[in-house]
Amino acid sequence: MSFDVDIVFKIAAIGIIVAVLNQVLIRAGREEQAMMTTLAGIIVVLVIIIQMIYDFFNAVKTMFQL
Repeated sequence: MSFDVDIVFKIAAIGIIVAVLNQVLIRAGREEQAMMTTLAGIIVVLVIIIQMIYDFFNAVKTMFQL
């Protein structure tokens, strides 16, 4: 299992998009939607990371024939 640099770019892109949307929504007076956007971004990143951890543990399991 190798580390893919594109994962870093995906997470960074999500962060940039969420930050921009957050600022636009705050300036439009929609603080609640800004908070929801931030939470959605965090959830998306967590899902990506959890999937990577799952894949890592499956690789370890296969490697040690568990």
